Amino acid sequence: MRRRMRGVAVAAIALTSVMTMAACAKDSGGGNNSNTGSGAACEYATPPTAPATSNTSAANGDKVDGSALKVGLAYDIGGRGDASFNDSAAAGLDKALTDFGVKKENTRELSAAPNEDESAKQTRLRQLATEGFNPIIGVGFAYAESMKVVAPQFPNVKFGLVDSVVEGATNVTPLLFAEQEGSFLAGVIAAYQSKKCHVGFVGGVEIPLIQKFEAGYFQGAKAAAPKIQIEKKYITPAGDFTGFQDAPKGQEAAKGQIDKGADVIYQAAGASGKGVFSAAKQGGVLAIGVDSDQYNQATVADTKDVIVSSMLKRVDVAVYDFIKAVAKNDLTSLPKVFDLKVNGVGYATSGGKIDAKLQGILEGYKAQIIEGKIKVADKP
Repeated sequence: MRRRMRGVAVAAIALTSVMTMAACAKDSGGGNNSNTGSGAACEYATPPTAPATSNTSAANGDKVDGSALKVGLAYDIGGRGDASFNDSAAAGLDKALTDFGVKKENTRELSAAPNEDESAKQTRLRQLATEGFNPIIGVGFAYAESMKVVAPQFPNVKFGLVDSVVEGATNVTPLLFAEQEGSFLAGVIAAYQSKKCHVGFVGGVEIPLIQKFEAGYFQGAKAAAPKIQIEKKYITPAGDFTGFQDAPKGQEAAKGQIDKGADVIYQAAGASGKGVFSAAKQGGVLAIGVDSDQYNQATVADTKDVIVSSMLKRVDVAVYDFIKAVAKNDLTSLPKVFDLKVNGVGYATSGGKIDAKLQGILEGYKAQIIEGKIKVADKP
């Protein structure tokens, strides 16, 4: 997740001519906005109508042979088992093993440590390349600087990089996402699930990547309920990446928002999100997960009853599609951005808390984002 902070919030959201909707209020940038806080249920804007047919694209069923590949994954902090970002990447690798015949013994998974020296990432990538792994996927923007150094040293190795671009490195394929679009839908979910019209956002580290989640969430919540009150808290400032792996601080951040009256908390905090779920359970409120369908993650099974949905950032799809493209020797088949249009982001319905009516509302907003009638901001 990323850097480059800027202040400036959101504009008005135009819907179709048959719908009326209040203008999207600009957030003050602090934890609270000045709108309602009385604890009353939300007054909802008129939602867009769900499309008659889904825009979901069908999976390409062509036969791909990846049995000759040796696939290396360099995980971000937390590695496989974080119940979030890295686990989503791991799911993409696991599916590639099944579908493309990639052999388990021809895969290697290595993980980053919190606040490790940059040389450690270079060593990790260099180790994989030297041992003949190709392709190699860096799971997270934290590998951008090290790939800038290592990729040119191994010009025949195909590198994939989640969440960042390495300018001038022709053998590094960026795997980018429209996190703000999925987070917009998470904001709509939060507004409709809140009994007090008061919700919260917990980010892991205050960097531009996580601010994309914040921006979309605020815009979606206010599109659905223009007078909604929203709390926000980042666990650590930019530069301190322990905010992605500190469940107790995640719990503390969420508890602070619950104490102020928030009854739905959306977290974009990596492994720290486990603490957000714990706080939600203890506080008797709901939570929205991130990256993977966290309701079905074994490592948060004891708190899954509070997870109303998860914003799906389909790192699994990106990893799977990248491996497939390498096996086919056709990297041009990959989308430039994994957005709502290609199901690169979305929302989960596991747990049964999103009924047919709310799903229709979500599909209406989703269709308008895909059609360009709603422009989702990627900065707060």
